[in-house]
Amino acid sequence: MYKYSIDLPSINKLSLGHAASRFYRYFSAKCTFPVRVLFFGTDKFSLETLKKLNYGLRGGRILSRLDVVSSAKIKKSVISQYCDSNGLQMLHWPIKRQLEGYDIGVVASFGHLIPEDIIKSFPLGMLNVHASLLPRWRGAAPVIYAVMNGDEETGVSIMRIMPKKFDIGDVLAQSRVAIGPHDTANEVTDKLAICGADLLIDCLENLPESLENAKPQSKDGITYAPKVKPSLAVIKWSETETKKAYNLWRALYGTLHLITFWHGLQVKLIEACNCSFNSSSSSIQPGKVEYLKKQKIILVTCADGGKIGFQKIAIAGKKIMSAEDFYNGYMSKRNDSEWIFV
Repeated sequence: MYKYSIDLPSINKLSLGHAASRFYRYFSAKCTFPVRVLFFGTDKFSLETLKKLNYGLRGGRILSRLDVVSSAKIKKSVISQYCDSNGLQMLHWPIKRQLEGYDIGVVASFGHLIPEDIIKSFPLGMLNVHASLLPRWRGAAPVIYAVMNGDEETGVSIMRIMPKKFDIGDVLAQSRVAIGPHDTANEVTDKLAICGADLLIDCLENLPESLENAKPQSKDGITYAPKVKPSLAVIKWSETETKKAYNLWRALYGTLHLITFWHGLQVKLIEACNCSFNSSSSSIQPGKVEYLKKQKIILVTCADGGKIGFQKIAIAGKKIMSAEDFYNGYMSKRNDSEWIFV
């Protein structure tokens, strides 16, 4: 353990916000580091932050205590497996006892609104590793909505958690990450997870300055990324342009499959193509399907007359099949005038 020296009298207490004032009062009484952290997380994105925190605990430089809160509904989550393997104490959500002995709470992809009494139990409050450049894409699925809307960049924000609402607190730090034209949401999430973990550690290493310099979010450019519902995956060919169809597939890949219908059968569009092909048809009818024998893909016409290709699909209740198998088993048995998704 080492002492973190700070010139408290030099700080203008009247100029600090509520969170920084709490910081001032706490460090006036106790100016020792490392800090004691309670971490809240559930999934692969949060795992990267937990790993970095655990590394800080083992080194003894940043953390002196690290316990973990995760959802009891997910019994074999990556978080619970990591805690078991690394000897970290786990508390199951919802927490049913008073929290004591922690300095600060850290949240990464937790998915639950944390009550005010829990937030106030941490002398330094709670920090959230949020996967967007706030105030853009507040909410449960920021990466999915960023990719779906064709954003060329996103990022990570380390922000203060405030009671009663998601993602409105002051921002301590942000870091930008590019979104490639063919990146899926899962690939972007992996990049953001590493970026977010590193940025959080930077904030903890410079905690007094990070807290003092936190700034309110802009009131301009606010967008929302609500929880994804299955209905989002149902593609409407008459309303969806080619690029938007491809972006929707990229956004949902690994979470949901695009859904369409073939003569009453539900079809899942599994694997899209990321390159252009010369179409053998001049049809501009949205939903029109054709098969390219040489490339072994199916093409579907979108609202703008462009075409998106798929290499793998599945009829609901059946195994994934190739485009060739779909052609042989379904398309070839109908006149090509009936080759259409609705």
